[in-house]
Amino acid sequence: MLFKDIRDYQISFLGLFLVVGIGTRDWTLRPELIGILIATCLLTQWIFSWVTGKEQIPNIRSALITSLGLGLLLRADHWTTMVIAAASAITSKFLFKFGNKHFFNPGNFGIISALVLTSDAWVSPGQWGEEWWYALLFAGTGGMTLQRIGRWDTTAAFLGAYSLLEAIRNLWLGWTWDVYWHRLMSGSLLLFALFMITDPRSIPNSRIGRVVWAFCIAGLTFILRNYFFVSTAVFWALFALAPLTILLDVLWLAPRFSWQQKDEGAGEAVLEQGENFLLNTPHS
Repeated sequence: MLFKDIRDYQISFLGLFLVVGIGTRDWTLRPELIGILIATCLLTQWIFSWVTGKEQIPNIRSALITSLGLGLLLRADHWTTMVIAAASAITSKFLFKFGNKHFFNPGNFGIISALVLTSDAWVSPGQWGEEWWYALLFAGTGGMTLQRIGRWDTTAAFLGAYSLLEAIRNLWLGWTWDVYWHRLMSGSLLLFALFMITDPRSIPNSRIGRVVWAFCIAGLTFILRNYFFVSTAVFWALFALAPLTILLDVLWLAPRFSWQQKDEGAGEAVLEQGENFLLNTPHS
């Protein structure tokens, strides 16, 4: 394996998406704003780690993943908006917790905070267009990550439920199937399903809990998008239903996902799954 920690793959993939997006989609993305996102996330992570004393070494990987995710999805005209988004994202991990687990996805919390607290923030769900090779890129890279952390069930449940609801609506309205595929072939929807809704540290611990949770998010996304015409429905649905994780963890008990180093010299990452088995990831 090239990297010792699976999160390094996610950081590399998200960085690749930024480069590909800027190079092929001609985004109006300012590099200095990306730098501000990264610096603010790292600084906020360090401050809370120091104040709480629970992390001897700040979780740099987590902060980088959050900042890159924000850079891919959030747009703003002013640097202060990016600071608000990044600071709120990392702060949510330390403030909104039940037991020892945060239940808001940090990147999603930062996006919603920027949309609510500022006047110049926006999210462009259609920024990736509908080209098939984007879907292959996201599915391939996302699949490599999900295979190792064991969270395919969440992605499959969300995309399956949402696709089914859209198909039923398409049939009911008598539309052609090109309309259906147009609504599903969105790069941002795949990014959300593969990299945001599958955050193993904030989603339900048990498999049944994750499936139920994903179904609920798919249903709320469908309602918000088709009946309230909210273009950013997936992000609002995840934000609104994040606290449901607490109830699902109480109903279906399972160990929380955690990262452990079995052998730092060999560089093997061990994942403690909610289904209580170990998935070893050997280095190459």
